[in-house]
Amino acid sequence: MIQNNPQLPSIPTKRYFTISEASDLCKVEAHVLRYWEQEFTQLKPIKRRGNRRYYQRHDVLLIRQIKELLYDSGYTIKGAKQKLTHDETEKVSKQSTLSDVRSDLEAIIDILD
Repeated sequence: MIQNNPQLPSIPTKRYFTISEASDLCKVEAHVLRYWEQEFTQLKPIKRRGNRRYYQRHDVLLIRQIKELLYDSGYTIKGAKQKLTHDETEKVSKQSTLSDVRSDLEAIIDILD
C-alpha cells in the first residue's frame, strides 16, 4: 500500500475530508473520485446534507492505493478491483489464522495451569 509517497502531501490528522481535500491529498480530480466510487465498492465516503461526500483517512489511503495500481502499476480497472479484493481476502485469512493461533495458545496455557 502506498502511504509514504513523497510526491503526495501528508494526510492531516482530521476525521473527515471533503471531496476537494481528498482530491488535493491524492492528486486526482474530483470527478475521477466520483467515478471510482462507482467502480470500487470498497470506496464508500460518508454522504451527508445535499449528498456531500466526506472521506475518512482510510478512504484517502484507499484512493492512493487505487491511483498507484491504475497509474503507476498499469492495472486496468478490472485488474485493480481483483487485486484489492484479493488483498482483502488475504488480510481476512491472516486475521483468521492469527485468531486460531491465539485460541491454540490459550488452550495450551489452560493445560499448563
